[in-house]
Amino acid sequence: MIATTNLAGSSPASTRIESPAGKHWLVARAWETNAALVLIGLGLFFLTRQLISEYDHFTIGFSGVSGWSCILYLGAAFIVLTQPVDRFTFPIILLVAVACRLVALPAAPYLSSDIYRYVWDGVVQHAHISPYRYVPGDAALAFLRGSHESIFEKINRRDYAHTIYPPAAQALFYLITWISPTITFMKAVMVLFEAVTMYELVGLLRSLGIRREQTLLYAWCPVVVWEIAGSGHLDSAAMAFIALALLARYRRQPVLTGLFLGVAVLLKLYPLVLLPALYRRGDFKMPAMVAGVVGLGYAAYSSVGLLVFGFLGGYVKEEGLATGARYFLLEVAQQIPSLHNISTATYFGFCAAVFLGIIWWCWRVAGFEGGHYQRPFDFDAVASFVPPAFALAATLMFLFSPHYAWYILWLIPFLTLMPNLPILTYVLGFFYLYTTALAEPGPKMFLANKILYASVFAALIIQLALKRWPIHRSMFVQRAVTSESL
Repeated sequence: MIATTNLAGSSPASTRIESPAGKHWLVARAWETNAALVLIGLGLFFLTRQLISEYDHFTIGFSGVSGWSCILYLGAAFIVLTQPVDRFTFPIILLVAVACRLVALPAAPYLSSDIYRYVWDGVVQHAHISPYRYVPGDAALAFLRGSHESIFEKINRRDYAHTIYPPAAQALFYLITWISPTITFMKAVMVLFEAVTMYELVGLLRSLGIRREQTLLYAWCPVVVWEIAGSGHLDSAAMAFIALALLARYRRQPVLTGLFLGVAVLLKLYPLVLLPALYRRGDFKMPAMVAGVVGLGYAAYSSVGLLVFGFLGGYVKEEGLATGARYFLLEVAQQIPSLHNISTATYFGFCAAVFLGIIWWCWRVAGFEGGHYQRPFDFDAVASFVPPAFALAATLMFLFSPHYAWYILWLIPFLTLMPNLPILTYVLGFFYLYTTALAEPGPKMFLANKILYASVFAALIIQLALKRWPIHRSMFVQRAVTSESL
């Protein structure tokens, strides 16, 4: 990890760094930390305002806004991971996070139109019709368009695609639109789910002996602000339940772990990959609960038969997930003369082998608390499931190379728990390239991925070198930092 901030053996009320004899020239005072964060926070706030302005008037472009946001975020992350803090630091972090989201919240979504489908699915359910039964453009739903024309007109794939969102997502859409079937309210609820994620991250960090100010890595991350407060993506709810599952797993509550993970799966499907890491050897309550929740969720909407899986199959074909046409690592392999004819099935076999290796790690590390493998990555035995869970999530992204920034959001809570340069590079690099002309599918996106993956590999080399560099710890790692309890 980039920094280790241990609370063990410290007074909860203490807010001072226990510095070594002789203050190092790179270590600031707490008020200097706060002043720097205030300035950076103001910069991020005005850049968020600029993002909204770019919707209508080009000034520096989305890439300009994202690039400067990444630079400021990196500066804030470095400060909060390496410098002393006091009781004012965390409120500053929260204030900036809330301010940036309040700026983005009222604006109409521009970079993605997915949220219009969320609202439409909720409206359809209030008419006592399954959201999976008809495409939005079907004549059977024409009577709903009159009072919701502004929503209907902006739904993507409305004439040929059934909804793709799983049952828990549909239940959530129903509840939200029961209160207010508007885009702004849907976005507001997604931002409220962020508050749940933040609260759970604070709880996890304190349990792990890490200061709560590290939540800045999530709260100030520009891609989170853009994709949740700006576009209102459902991934916010999935992240909240993932965080709940992680905390329940840490507290050894298998039933709650399974419940929360099951709901997360019913929101976005991909959290299912975390199951091997959250499993405890000999305890079948958690996987049984996951299976029960998922089964019950799909049973609730089973009146439409196989249509309950919606546009999932069509999306897999449309995005090239079935043929492997958009898997970056497969494309790279096929450019090697000796591997030119490698098939998609072979690549899937490679992916399966990689996941089996990580699952074996999960079995050895996260499957029990004890033995030789009980302290990976400086985590205590009870939290030994965190690194393999992070590895499963990151591997899924690296192997299947998503092309939309909201798919990588769920890596950021893990990054908050385990700061590391490669994933930080991946998240920010993806975010920036996603806002440039290279985001166009085809040769341009292939070039963008080459830049991204090469940067991540370079970041990995740098991190490995820094860990072996003797001066590293004295320059960049705080010895013992504490902050006031909530």
